[in-house]
Amino acid sequence: MDGPDGLGPERPDVWDVVVVGAGPAGASAAYAAAVAGRRVLLLEKAELPRYKTCGGGIIGPSRDSLPPGFELPLQDRVHAVTFSLEGRFARTRRSRRMLFGLINRPEFDAQLVEHAQKAGAQLRTGATVVRVEQHGPSVPDRRTVAVVLADGETVLARAVVGADGSASRIGAHVGVKLGQVDLGLEAEIPVPPSVAEDWKGRILIDWGPMPGSYGWVFPKGDTLTVGVISARGEGAATKRYLEDFVARLGLSGFEPTISSGHLTRCRADDSPLSRGRVLVCGDAAGLLEPWTREGISYALRSGRLAGEWAVRVAEAGDAVDARRQALNYAFAIKAGLGVEMAVGRRMLAVFERRPGLLHAVITGVRPAWKAFADITRGSATLAGMVRSNGLARRALEVLDKRMDTASGVGPAGRGVGRRGEDGTAGDGLATDGSGDGNGAGTGDGTGGGTGGEELSAGGRETGAS
Repeated sequence: MDGPDGLGPERPDVWDVVVVGAGPAGASAAYAAAVAGRRVLLLEKAELPRYKTCGGGIIGPSRDSLPPGFELPLQDRVHAVTFSLEGRFARTRRSRRMLFGLINRPEFDAQLVEHAQKAGAQLRTGATVVRVEQHGPSVPDRRTVAVVLADGETVLARAVVGADGSASRIGAHVGVKLGQVDLGLEAEIPVPPSVAEDWKGRILIDWGPMPGSYGWVFPKGDTLTVGVISARGEGAATKRYLEDFVARLGLSGFEPTISSGHLTRCRADDSPLSRGRVLVCGDAAGLLEPWTREGISYALRSGRLAGEWAVRVAEAGDAVDARRQALNYAFAIKAGLGVEMAVGRRMLAVFERRPGLLHAVITGVRPAWKAFADITRGSATLAGMVRSNGLARRALEVLDKRMDTASGVGPAGRGVGRRGEDGTAGDGLATDGSGDGNGAGTGDGTGGGTGGEELSAGGRETGAS
């Protein structure tokens, strides 16, 4: 009996699409491929639900990329933002309409996986992927990819989507190259009702003391998610920033239930998005907003595209056709998310050099605040504004010109070190060996190099928030 693609007999032991990693990118990819009627297997290292280091902000583009009928498990609805500059010059801007929502990742991710399962995808947890092979004795033919698990089992697929987080093994196979790596530290702090009420519906964004750094407070019922982020290589300073930030907020007396850390990794412009019949998306592809390091919307959007194009790759009868479909996927990513990332890199470069100026503009210039609100709601994008709004484009060009590019300030190559053979960045990051929850951990709790940041015991290396 021929398969649905008419390319030969079906093999019951070969999946159409195997997705590695059940975070937002992987669940979205699995959903998209399953909705198309394909046999889809979703592999996840951890048991679900599982904790992920993440602020948990759901902006408009994230909401618009969710499956039909998805009900967000919101912990709070944000209508106000307080901006400060290293704790000074605080100003709160408010909106009658909701700006964005806040979620806890365990519930959010598990719900996304449930939607993928309802669409027909099959889930296997506790499945650690160690490598993929497209040639060799494990691969029965040229249309097949072998996914090798830690226990020695081999799973066969017509197409593979790597969504296994920022330390992706699938990304290492594809050859993902990094252009920016940042260190984020975060604490989940339970607070009494009186404190929680003060934060209800409002977040804080604090532009920090190191170039490109900032801190945040996201309220989620009786818990505040408090974190900071800065370029990798500033580990001690980033830790001090978080400690000072928490103390300044008057939260030092409350014991965090979780203290964790993660690395966010942005792809280089020329980084590949596929290799043969293997595609990467989300953090595994280094897809996130370079300035804010927001990653959920990038994961959802790239995951959906990866799932759709993985179906076409699975249908391809030869290497040439598979390559054509993979290139179409790359074009779709670069035409959308790639353009947004390019503008984000410019904004990060400006922010690194002139944080005070950006603070003054966003808090004191009404069109700038309106632009922020429109972007968070999803009615506009930063790239779209720069492309279509002459004033915004000229303002960014003026800021670009004022920057001393010869000084070396800017995001290009910031925090990027050697990439280890196991897919992790060679940064010496000490963790608990949990990796990113999607099969990308080193397994022994150590990083691949020396001289990097060291997280406190119990920290986790995960994807972007």
